Amino acid sequence: MSATSEGIKTATAPQAEPALPRLSPRLVAALRRHYLAAFVSVAGGLAFWELISRYVVANALFLAAPSQIAIAIYKLARSGQLWHHISVSSAEFALGYVIACVLGIALGLAMASSATVKQALQPWVSGLYATPTIALAPLFILWFGIGIWSKVIVVITLVLFPVTINTEAGLRTTSERLIEMLRSFGATRWQIFVKLSLPSAVPFILAGLKLGIGRGLIGVVVAELFGSRAGLGNLISQSADAFNMPDLFAGVVVLAFAGIVLTAGFGWLEGRLVPWTRD
Repeated sequence: MSATSEGIKTATAPQAEPALPRLSPRLVAALRRHYLAAFVSVAGGLAFWELISRYVVANALFLAAPSQIAIAIYKLARSGQLWHHISVSSAEFALGYVIACVLGIALGLAMASSATVKQALQPWVSGLYATPTIALAPLFILWFGIGIWSKVIVVITLVLFPVTINTEAGLRTTSERLIEMLRSFGATRWQIFVKLSLPSAVPFILAGLKLGIGRGLIGVVVAELFGSRAGLGNLISQSADAFNMPDLFAGVVVLAFAGIVLTAGFGWLEGRLVPWTRD
């Protein structure tokens, strides 16, 4: 009887819950300072902008206040126009950005692995990277029309070269001593690339991808300004023609917010993939 009661007590005894991981007080304090500084900076900037637009400029034809921009965003979103423009620009940016990243990483790998390939491609990469590609947007629109592909080509030409240059630079900064050490242990060329060269180049590749975000967004807007049926650039162009500053700034704010979110996303990804580059 006692053995049975002991078994029941053992079976019904509450089990200790696993302890949840706790952040260190220093990390929590650092996060609070970081977000507090960001919040104060944004809030202060918006308040200053509101005061300037209300009491200094005092003319919505020249400068719209943040409150007016927020109302314009709400109206555009409620009517469905904003979502349509965002979807068009997002498709153009995403398609061009992905293609440019794939091509840029491939070209960077080819240039880093072969001196002949680098000598053949270096003049083109350097020359086209220094060329004001935005000035070629009207030419691309003339060739490919005002549809999606003219904007995609503009995005590709703006994003491709930063990704290529950073990928090639990252692979060439791999320590020769480490490469020789791996070779002395019998590592193959593929193993050296996977285990050493590629991990050391990841921070450079991510930096190129991060630079490509801003350039790609600029490419989408500029291409749409020259000719488009929809998109945030089209919204900005039509609002400027109608002297509708709140709607114009609404498009600009949406683009800025997209850039902030995408850049923050790459920052998070960088912290996950290459945490040794963070303090």
